[in-house]
Amino acid sequence: MKIHSVKFNFIMNFIMSASSIVFPLITFPYISRVLMATGNGKVATASAVITYFNMFASLGIPTYGIRACAKVRDDKEKLSKTVQELLIINSITMFLTCIVFVVTVALVPEFAAEKELYIINGIGMVLNMFAITWLYNALEQYAYITVCNMVVKLLSLVLMFLLVHNPEDYIVYGGITVFASSASYVFNFVYATKFVSFKKSETYDFRIHIKPILRFFAMAAATSVYTNLDVVMLRFMQGNTEVGYYNAAIKVKTILVTLITSLGTVLLPRLSYYVKKEKTEDFYRMIGKAVNFVVVAGLPLTIYFMLYASESIQFLAGDGYQGAVVPMIILMPTVLLIGMSNITGIQILTPQNQEQKVLNSIVCGAVADFLLNLVLIPKMASSGAALATVIAELVVLLVQCVYLKEILKDIMRDVSGVKIGAAIVVATIGGSLVKGLLDLESSGWSMEIQSFVMLAISACVFFGIYGVVLLMTKEKLVWEIVGNYIEKK
Repeated sequence: MKIHSVKFNFIMNFIMSASSIVFPLITFPYISRVLMATGNGKVATASAVITYFNMFASLGIPTYGIRACAKVRDDKEKLSKTVQELLIINSITMFLTCIVFVVTVALVPEFAAEKELYIINGIGMVLNMFAITWLYNALEQYAYITVCNMVVKLLSLVLMFLLVHNPEDYIVYGGITVFASSASYVFNFVYATKFVSFKKSETYDFRIHIKPILRFFAMAAATSVYTNLDVVMLRFMQGNTEVGYYNAAIKVKTILVTLITSLGTVLLPRLSYYVKKEKTEDFYRMIGKAVNFVVVAGLPLTIYFMLYASESIQFLAGDGYQGAVVPMIILMPTVLLIGMSNITGIQILTPQNQEQKVLNSIVCGAVADFLLNLVLIPKMASSGAALATVIAELVVLLVQCVYLKEILKDIMRDVSGVKIGAAIVVATIGGSLVKGLLDLESSGWSMEIQSFVMLAISACVFFGIYGVVLLMTKEKLVWEIVGNYIEKK
């Protein structure tokens, strides 16, 4: 089995992450205008609800499976046994969850009113058991995952334009989103026979998995509180329209977070492997690069989209979504916060079997988010949910930093704080000048075209200045990338 370099894996995962950016840029402007805020809110609510059931069905296997399989990936027999054990556990929990799901949809009036939408999402939940993406991540088979992901997204895009034409088509759109997320799972399962055997093992040992799986499940449960509960609480306390506004703001944040955390997805199996082989120097060298990447990439994205939140929402969602602008501005710091906590929690603590500390941090964040949602949503609606999310993410990061305070001192020395800060200040001034001096209102163009032109020009100016300043000050990461490019030439 060929294991590619981290650079190759990052490129493959980056392509997949980029597709997660490009496709929403194509689909969301269309869907938001067709379904409007209310229809969007219904689909977003169903998606948030099914996330909870999916969490119980899969327990902590999606994350634990990466670590467990990465540690035995050099032994096909042990790897096959591990995969079989995890699949058996998953099938049992999936069956029990499906029973609870059907009963819940039947008994809760709000869910029963949209039972077709919830049943479609339930089918996606069942198919998720066959995804076994945790195996492919552990084996670092990112080329296959990327190709599969791209094909399904293209098919989903075609289906969306063919079948979704009016607000009543929100159920059809819900089905397409399920197809986009789960269509490749059966192929994943069949293709897995290339790496593992599904012939029954002589003996199974489920006990070794139960404790860590439950810990990862607790982490997933706590994380879901402040990543999905806000949508559910917003729906019951303020209605579908506010969920539609919030979903528009969340969409932008999710796209950016996917881009920033793409490196972390690639590094987890490799870092787990380094821990198993006691390659401490390689472990911390890679962590240092990850931190530098998150700061260099995450900070400018956060600042830029706070400056141009109104134009971003206008371009992506169109008229009728200005209620999403303030929530988006409030949410933007989470791009950097999640990027950093992804390193401290998933890349440092998890590979070293310290997921209990990650769980502690997430529980603190979940409690903070729940309490703040109760207080802020009635007063501030979607903006309150956004503020609660930001504070929750900050709490998670701070708790993890307390656990890692000695290690972080050394790692943060690799971050060129002054150089990055200077570049951000100059870029922000340039970006603000573009917004102040560029007058497009007299152009006669539609608001969408004005927003697009403004975003295109301001992005070139902002990120162009940012990159030039980093090059002029010879920032470590950027200079290394440029140096490698020049050497290849």
